[in-house]
Amino acid sequence: MAEIDLEALRATQPLISEIAQQVCQEFKLDSVVWGLIGGQELLTSGSAGSITDLSTRYRIASMTKSFTAAAVLSLRDEGVLSIDTPVDEYAPELATICHTESGTRITLRHLLSMTSGLATDDPWADRHLDATAQEMNDLYQQGGLYAFAPGTHFEYSNLGFALIGRVVERVTGRRVRDFVDERLLAPLHMTSTTWDPPLDQTWAPPTRVQDGLIIPDGADPLHDGEIAPMGGLWTTVDDLARWVIWLNEAHSNTDSQTARLNVASRCDMQVMHAYAGVIALDGDKAPTGYGYGLMMRDDPDLGIVNSHSGGLPGYGSNMRWLSGRDIGVVAMSNTTYAPMAIFTHRVLKMLHSANLVPVTKMKISDALQQRSDQLVALLNQWDSDHAQSIFADNVSLDESFDRQQAAALKIITEHGPLVIKSITPSSHAEAIIECVNGKKIEILLGPLHSAPIQWYEVK
Repeated sequence: MAEIDLEALRATQPLISEIAQQVCQEFKLDSVVWGLIGGQELLTSGSAGSITDLSTRYRIASMTKSFTAAAVLSLRDEGVLSIDTPVDEYAPELATICHTESGTRITLRHLLSMTSGLATDDPWADRHLDATAQEMNDLYQQGGLYAFAPGTHFEYSNLGFALIGRVVERVTGRRVRDFVDERLLAPLHMTSTTWDPPLDQTWAPPTRVQDGLIIPDGADPLHDGEIAPMGGLWTTVDDLARWVIWLNEAHSNTDSQTARLNVASRCDMQVMHAYAGVIALDGDKAPTGYGYGLMMRDDPDLGIVNSHSGGLPGYGSNMRWLSGRDIGVVAMSNTTYAPMAIFTHRVLKMLHSANLVPVTKMKISDALQQRSDQLVALLNQWDSDHAQSIFADNVSLDESFDRQQAAALKIITEHGPLVIKSITPSSHAEAIIECVNGKKIEILLGPLHSAPIQWYEVK
């Protein structure tokens, strides 16, 4: 685990506040509330614009998908359902909407990873959160429009998460929201996170920009309905920070056991299952993909970044964290499709520029350390019996021990004995050994438990 300077991160509060003010002005936002996560806590938070109460509830729209995905994976892990079974086997009423020209049958895996091929539908779906079961049944009987054959391309679909909700209800007799509430929100003490509009609490009224002016959106918030598994939740900065902390702890194989989804499944949510392409964010391009209810970006400066945005009429939000490095940012606005991803990205870039983003250093496995020591000892004083004991059987076939011994002797004669200065692993089975005399040795262990050396090269 990379070490982070919590106090230095906390001290960036004025800088983050300045970024929030700039984003508010640049994009004409009514308000922005934000939080900076460091370690296992919300380090600091703030606001810009018309709302200053950080306990104010905002609708987080599509960030809800990560909660739905986590609930579905918990049911998968218990054997209640399979994400590879065609969804119309669980819910026969979905047979028409799931009919495809290719004949490929839609599964929960397709829907969770945005590879069903159903045409992207943000403008339409955002106005139908409160659709009833009968209304959706009528739509399902019309069939679907597929932008691509299932399993071939990334295509963002909100309707797909409505199908997920229907499958869960058919299999369990209960709605997705029930499992999210019981297995995730309650154990994580996310008491300010709700599916229904929190009209009895302090909540951010929706706004939009018209003719350069911020005006009320004019529509009452939609209530929880059949499409809500894709975007129905309301929350606060504090609650959203709890969610990010719990998701990100899985990268360090930490399980606080505060909610019902194991480390492996949380990691499964945060790896790329569908490649979305090289996507620009605030002018910065990076390979990007979709996991299960979460995005993954391989940023050239920040490394692997997990995130998800949310956007609805009247709202925009984003959560973004550095994979396995205990730093994250959450932000919400009450203006239509507010680009909070730009805000969170700018904050992380600022932290990186200030040298506050730690470099993740992989721990050297015991096997890699042992084989590195043995290889260097062998090269310094060759013994074919010793070589036979530490090498996989392909090594002598790839090049004879006589030739390898001669090459090692030449290196020692010309450069002196090899003494390990450092070992930099790229995995638990591969590393670069740097020696005091400037020579470098690449080493790769074999796939068996005994971890024999299957390849090495001295440079």
